Amino acid sequence: MTTTRFRTAAIAVAGVLLLAACEGSDLPGYGSGVRPSSSAAAPSGTTSGSAPADDGASFTDPAETSVAEPGGAQLLTVTDVTVEEHDGFDRVVLALDGDGTPGWRVGYVDEALDAGTGDVVPVAGDAVLEVALTGTAMPMDSGVTEYGGDPVAGTREAVAVAEVVYRFVFEGATTAFVGVTGQARPFRVQTHDDPLAVVVDVQR
Repeated sequence: MTTTRFRTAAIAVAGVLLLAACEGSDLPGYGSGVRPSSSAAAPSGTTSGSAPADDGASFTDPAETSVAEPGGAQLLTVTDVTVEEHDGFDRVVLALDGDGTPGWRVGYVDEALDAGTGDVVPVAGDAVLEVALTGTAMPMDSGVTEYGGDPVAGTREAVAVAEVVYRFVFEGATTAFVGVTGQARPFRVQTHDDPLAVVVDVQR
């Protein structure tokens, strides 16, 4: 009887010690030892899932034009337009859906002119950065609902981007005008794969 009780007590003590060790370890599934998820809420002024804040790409001289060719099926449609605040620059995000790889032609223009009519498009700001995405298609062809077209206000401080005016797709190109405060500022254009987007950074 005494031997049985001793074994039972020993097993109980061993179980407690094992549980305590697991809780303090990195083994998955054991209390405080579970590693926290790497996901976190997006910082204020940013959009979750947007491109990295800064991947080291250089900014383009304001006098130059950034050009990239589209690829694939060229059946993309812009689904959303947002403006984000980052350290040292403001970011315009043009979210895309559909098939293909986007191309673009981005550069400063003397005035914003609608591609379909040639009419002047009112844009807040002192300089106008024209963003023409290529490889895009009409929603009826891409099967994707296009962004509604509401102008997007710039950041709270309006340091670089004052406003973005979206002008829809026309003959395979989708145009948006970025109103920039002050004189024309250096910019850069990049793609983000997941989710698909073209991002335009305007230096503060």
